[in-house]
Amino acid sequence: MRVTDLTTPALLVDAAALEANLADMAALLPGPRLRPHVKAHKTTALAARQAAHGHRGFTCATVREVEGMAAAGLGEDLLLANEVLDARRLGAVVATGARVTVAIDSQQTLRAAVDGGVREVLVDVNIGMPRCGVAPERAGALADDARAAGLVVRGVMGYEGHLQLLTDPGERARLTTGCTDLLRAAHADVGGEVVSGGGTGTHRMNTACTEIQAGSYALMDTAYSAAGLPFRQALTVLSTVVSTTAPAGGTPGWAVADAGLKAFGMDHGNPAVPGGNVWFCADEHLVFDAADAPRTGDRVRVVPAHVDPTVALHERMHVVDGDEVLDTWAVDLRGW
Repeated sequence: MRVTDLTTPALLVDAAALEANLADMAALLPGPRLRPHVKAHKTTALAARQAAHGHRGFTCATVREVEGMAAAGLGEDLLLANEVLDARRLGAVVATGARVTVAIDSQQTLRAAVDGGVREVLVDVNIGMPRCGVAPERAGALADDARAAGLVVRGVMGYEGHLQLLTDPGERARLTTGCTDLLRAAHADVGGEVVSGGGTGTHRMNTACTEIQAGSYALMDTAYSAAGLPFRQALTVLSTVVSTTAPAGGTPGWAVADAGLKAFGMDHGNPAVPGGNVWFCADEHLVFDAADAPRTGDRVRVVPAHVDPTVALHERMHVVDGDEVLDTWAVDLRGW
């Protein structure tokens, strides 16, 4: 199959760029130093490629991801790095022989783990991002309660997500150190062998963690590229130009492609057209101009601003080498 045979919009993954990203990260964070976050790609076939590079433990964002990874034979060490109040589906995965750890930050999430049949937990610590996590000074007491309830406390986790996209690397490093100091202090009270956290934007700065939960590095997007990270853009959305308007009377011309709000995660802004200027996205349309005036029927490869929600909008991704489609992978971890 050729790229020109695909119905648009379609996710394309450049095979060489993906492989380079996986290899580069494996060299930086070998084996258990990286716990790849599958929320970024939601694709067990891609997770299998990460496992082939030596990363056998994975981070998940949803119960569905945990279930799918275990079913695909990738359940050696799965961390659900989010709180849940009903862990029964996770307990069912544990019963199949997979290893599942869940984050806790309260008595309610602790009790959910016990009642659901999950026996291993990490204490989630708030290290500066106003989301989930127990206050650092309360982490030790929660760990004590978890052990008293029969749970195994493997350690702590914390996420400096609010720092991942800072474009000044010096500021990002300085603020990351402040966050990880909080995590170190909490870990001293909690104990355990695991200090889990970080992400693609801080993967080289977060020295407190025994494992880094990076995910976007594999496919990348314009937001992370703007942060100056050393990974290649592997993911694009193939779109077809369906309409053009020529310049007239001092008004610039524009083109309309068939990938809009329903094809891109938009929380980090507009996607990008290389060599062009994106004006806006509508439900099914992307409006842009370009120095080389597009023609109706042209195919354009559009770069998303945020990879995770973009992938979650699509049912499959096509692995390509130039204009040749090498493989098609189901985005089989999407949904709940």
